Parts: sequence; structure tokens; C-alpha cells
Amino acid sequence: MLHVTRIHKADYAPISDLVTYRALPTANVSMIDPFLFLNHHGPQVYEPNNHGLPFGPHPHRGMETVTFILDGDISHKDSGGHESVITAGGVQWMTAGRGLIHAETSSDAFQKNGGKLEILQLWLNLPARLKMTPPFYKGLQREEIPSVTLDGGNVTVNLIAGDWDGQKAAFNSETGVHLNTIYAKAGGRLTVTIPQDHHIFFYVIKGNLTANGTKVDALKLAEFNQDGDTLTITADTDSILLLGHAKPLDEPVVAQGPFVMNTQQEIQEAYADYRQGKFGTWTH
Repeated sequence: MLHVTRIHKADYAPISDLVTYRALPTANVSMIDPFLFLNHHGPQVYEPNNHGLPFGPHPHRGMETVTFILDGDISHKDSGGHESVITAGGVQWMTAGRGLIHAETSSDAFQKNGGKLEILQLWLNLPARLKMTPPFYKGLQREEIPSVTLDGGNVTVNLIAGDWDGQKAAFNSETGVHLNTIYAKAGGRLTVTIPQDHHIFFYVIKGNLTANGTKVDALKLAEFNQDGDTLTITADTDSILLLGHAKPLDEPVVAQGPFVMNTQQEIQEAYADYRQGKFGTWTH
């Protein structure tokens, strides 16, 4: 039977004045292949005339970032020419591939007016065959993301990637990753079928959930065995869950700074290519 094997508490790891909990990696769990990294920023309230998010221009190669905006906004700009401001309820998907430079800051309006902020960023590994794929970016607002309502309105599932009972999600994952944000009222219940050969990514953003009989609280990441394919989730309080699952890549992972490759030599090549301007030109 599918069940929770370990529960990991996210580490408190603030970045300047940005409240941050790092759920992956921590001292107890390095990755849940192909899920590499999760930072949970906030929740917090910014005063007017703030500096906003501190993530100025920086490069990436060999992985993807999926960014979930629960409150506040993100102003995105990258060396591929993409610019957007995504607000609460929206999601950004960026495939770094062979390399690009991007910045993630707060909009001028947010910096001027302040407000609530809560954002999650998840890193997904790319297989060797896609490490050098052309970069890609897509940002969608809340109203552009499909959802399904279950359990008499007690559960709302936002379809970020993959499909749900035949309904397509907002983003197409080239590696077959499934991602959902799930909002459940106290007492809400849903059952999900997950392929037995997939790894499960289960992070409780808010509230208290029970997963196949095991309680998982806010700011906790649960690991599961692969002895079944049915996951029943019950909300003990009003809760928000980031749920993902994917077939593991089972490839070597060498991560250094913003680059995720298969060998140390490829990491060195990434730094060399970045220094030589091969990640595109950054213009302010």
C-alpha cells in the first residue's frame, strides 16, 4: 500500500528581508528525482516603498523553474526577450535548457504600495537529452489556469502540468511531470491515482492534511514508497498543497550554483559559456 515513509520539515533560510523556507534540499533529503529544489517565500507583508524580491539577473542551465505566486506578484525578465508581471494565483514556467539569464523582482506597483507576498519556486531536472534544449518561458495569470472542483466544492485542484481525468493542464511538460496546487476546505477529501513507477512530491503550503492515514502539517515535505497507486488526501483544516509526481530520470546529477548537469565537466563548460556571453545579452 502506498504510504508516507518520511516527513521533512522545511528549513528556515531567510534571504535578506525575504522570509524563506527551503523544503528541498535539506540535510535530510537531497532530492526527489526529478524534483530538485523548493523555496517557499513568505507569507509576509511588505510595507510601502519596499525593495521587493531580491533576485536580480542570474543565469541557469540544465533545469526548469516553476514559480507559483500565491500572493503579491513577480516581474520576470530574461535574455530571451520575455517580460511579464504575474500576479496572485498565476504561475511561471521557465525551461533554462542550454542557458539564459533572468531576473525575478517585484513590480513597480508592489514596491510602491507594498502588500502580502507568498511565492514558491520549484526546480525540475531535465534529462541529458534536453539539457541543451532552447530556452522557454511562459507566464499565466490565475484566470488562464484550468481547475476542477471536487467533493461538493470543498476541494479545488489547479491543473498546472500533466492532465487530470483527461483534462489538460495549463503547461505542457516535455518530461511528463504532473503538478497541481490543491486548495481544500476543512473536511475536504480527494483520491488521486498516481502511476506506481512515479516519485511523489507532496509539500503542504498551509494547514494540516492526512495522506493515506499519515498527518502532514504545513511547511513539511512528505516522501512516499512506491507500493501502490492510490493516494487519499483529507484536509484536517483549510489547507493548500503542492502535489507533483513524475517518473524519475535515474541519471547522475551534478548541481553547482544555478547550473544542473550530469558531469562536473559540463558544469565547467556552463560557467565558461556564461562568461563568454553564450547565454544571451542582458539589457536593463
